[in-house]
Amino acid sequence: MLDYDLNKLLYTIRPEDHDKESLTRILKKHPEVMFVSFVGIDIGGHDTDEKIPVDLFLRDIDTMLTKGVQTDGSSVVLPGIANLNNAKVDIIPDLSVNWYVDHNLKHPDYMTGLPMGTLRIPSFLLHNDRVEVGSRVILRRSVETFKKELMNILREHPYLFDNMACDNVDEIDELILTSATELEFWVKTPDDQSERDRLSTAQELKEQYWKRTIGPVRTALEKTLNFLDRYGFNIEMGHKEVGGVKARLGNSGHYDHIMEQLEIDWKYDTALQAADNENHIKYVVRDIFRLYGLDVTFIAKPMAGIAGNGEHTHLGVAARLKDGRHVNLFSPKEMDKDFLSPVGFGALMGILKNYDLINPFVSSTNDAFDRLKPGYEAPVCVVTSLGQSVDIPSRNRTVLVGVVREMDSPAATRFELRSPNPGTNTYLTLASSYMAMLDGIGAASAAGKTSEELEASVSKAYGQEDFYLEKDRLYRSEEDVFEAYTPEERDTVFGRAPRTVWENISSFDRDPARLDIFKVDDAFDDLSLASYKEAAVALWSTELSNRIIPNVHQVLSATRKLHDDADCTDYDVQNWLQIDQLRSEMGRNTLSSKCLLTRIREALDAGDYATASDLQIEMEAKEEELRRLYAIYKANLF
Repeated sequence: MLDYDLNKLLYTIRPEDHDKESLTRILKKHPEVMFVSFVGIDIGGHDTDEKIPVDLFLRDIDTMLTKGVQTDGSSVVLPGIANLNNAKVDIIPDLSVNWYVDHNLKHPDYMTGLPMGTLRIPSFLLHNDRVEVGSRVILRRSVETFKKELMNILREHPYLFDNMACDNVDEIDELILTSATELEFWVKTPDDQSERDRLSTAQELKEQYWKRTIGPVRTALEKTLNFLDRYGFNIEMGHKEVGGVKARLGNSGHYDHIMEQLEIDWKYDTALQAADNENHIKYVVRDIFRLYGLDVTFIAKPMAGIAGNGEHTHLGVAARLKDGRHVNLFSPKEMDKDFLSPVGFGALMGILKNYDLINPFVSSTNDAFDRLKPGYEAPVCVVTSLGQSVDIPSRNRTVLVGVVREMDSPAATRFELRSPNPGTNTYLTLASSYMAMLDGIGAASAAGKTSEELEASVSKAYGQEDFYLEKDRLYRSEEDVFEAYTPEERDTVFGRAPRTVWENISSFDRDPARLDIFKVDDAFDDLSLASYKEAAVALWSTELSNRIIPNVHQVLSATRKLHDDADCTDYDVQNWLQIDQLRSEMGRNTLSSKCLLTRIREALDAGDYATASDLQIEMEAKEEELRRLYAIYKANLF
């Protein structure tokens, strides 16, 4: 447990202390920090962890701070960039962000009695001594490009200041991109399985939402919030989410059968720092909950039929003025007159129009698509909500992009992208979102559009022409889009959502010229986009072949005949015949035909990903139908 004097631990080393003298002084003062790890983020969002003894780091600190360390590039996800015959990758420390200590809470240092620590240094990846690569690099470039290009837009189109809380571009000292994420996760006792029906019923009744935590979950959550706050994350709250069932107190006096969903929120930061913060927070959450005998999963959809884990991502743009004031560039001059400034409306329109290009970075795994289904407060339609009126902020939880506004706090105006999950590559999601926003701002300002005109564009009718948005689309709804529209209507007016990773990533190829919005000033380049696509397809196809298909086969094998022929009804017999036929279609080959699972594998082996994707959709529908029929069949047996 956390039986340490937490006041003695080192948590954060801030940018102003990333020099030789300060680092030496701080690390000598904290001998429990015994290793240094350079943390690069590859194109797939995975981080490196190269442990270097602190003594070696301090001895070679001049070289370490400027040239970093070298790693085997073939071991990180950089397909098409770092291959077996071209694998030199250096990890260069980022001196501009916070560095965090990762504490091994189960392994105290015998000299100090404190948990052994590793100083994790967020870093950039450098291939062949000349080309920076990876997710952190792309986000840094995108932020730099956004700031530079937006300043140019503001200079070229001074009318934009007519509806912002500053007068002209000369007042601006620096643009600041603010971002934040919210982390949802499931907690359970190890190896414990709860029935899906029980979890689903509790969810429908909202029996767990915002309830008081108890037992080890309460202790672990409180310890985690306290521990995280010591890093300076400015934790805002932790609470139960909608999913879960009430834990039971066993005969031993301990709670068991724990299966609960939690959420932790913390304060926004600059874009790159926000992504780094989230990366470290996940490690701390896992480590502390495990101390209290609890498993944590950040999987987007741990179990079909229950709430998935979301990670709403907040996006904002502010300006620090030369007189020290901060101004939100999305907020209009008069909050009671307009929803957003022209810059804000342009940014919103950029996300909406280009979301099919952002989505491959947001939803890149099979379980991400398992979560994005109607009925679980997860968005499936590219649509926004502004609010019924400017004085009634929207809280429509069925849309993709929420506009967050507070009438008495213009600084709070931002967008909430509701589709990401804890497995989302936050670095690339932020990078692609800001580049898409830049495209929309550029189009809106070049057209000289006011807030009133841009609101009309976002609110346009289906089939209405627009200077920027697609004609045959709706982009705004103040209604529950799942209740107000049929599935067919949603596909028509909002566009059909991709159903698999392959359908999603294929948007890169449908109109390659549209990817130019990401390539401004080489924020993204062709090689990085190709590398990301190759990595996403490889992950999808490998998981589909080696994990999902075997899991479905196990379901088919476990779906067995339960009735006794001498003690059953014709209803039982008919149900079983229907189930058995479906099992055979899915998983049993004959001399004259191949089953569905075999056809998927053969399509993947042949590189026919379009066919494999179509068959995956068919497999998922048949599996769900099988589960439904089997539940009906079992319910009629004594």
